[in-house]
Amino acid sequence: MQDVINSKDVVRGRLKLNVPGAVMRDILPPLIDRFLDRHPEVQVEIVVEDRLVDITAAGCDAGIRYGEHLEQDMIAVPIGPRQQESGLAAAPSYLARHPVPEHPRDLLDHACLRIRFAGAALNAWEFEKGDKTIRVDPPARIILGTAGVEALMHHALTGQGILYSFRNWLDPHLASGALVPLLRDWWPRYDGPRLYFSSRFMPAPLRAFVDLLTERSKTLHPFQG
Repeated sequence: MQDVINSKDVVRGRLKLNVPGAVMRDILPPLIDRFLDRHPEVQVEIVVEDRLVDITAAGCDAGIRYGEHLEQDMIAVPIGPRQQESGLAAAPSYLARHPVPEHPRDLLDHACLRIRFAGAALNAWEFEKGDKTIRVDPPARIILGTAGVEALMHHALTGQGILYSFRNWLDPHLASGALVPLLRDWWPRYDGPRLYFSSRFMPAPLRAFVDLLTERSKTLHPFQG
């Protein structure tokens, strides 16, 4: 009898997610590993794109995005850190050749490494300090799409320019001294990514994935992934 009960508890099927490239570096892969360890009968398919899409029309069970306006029938739950931070950094070799910026507007006189999200203009770099918010559109020495983030990090490490990026991407290099934090008092904070899905239909693999996220969120610090 116990075997029958256990067989009913096995989750089978496919979980198809539509996600931005930003979560594929260090947020989503460990979660998928944990999910598949728990539910080995589930197949996971991940479609990586930066545009907000109609997940139902795209044949996906759920999507992951940052702060976009969602339709009324959508449910959203945090995935990864509840809060994230954008940081600014450069290699010591770059700073040996250029003055350290003391204000966000100083970046207009620097070589900058910039990320272009698919189908979008270059986003201005946003900084916050107290009640002040400043947006700067600095000159780009190198521009890469989100698929080229590893290469952009390489160019920052080799001293080609200043990089504005997710703090969690910068942290290992800041800890090693390979990159130096800049304008630390101006780094903006914002809500982390959320998994969104329709309230009208929740297949078993998606329900199991949401259960995993819910369990995990109870034990995390706001900035933990």
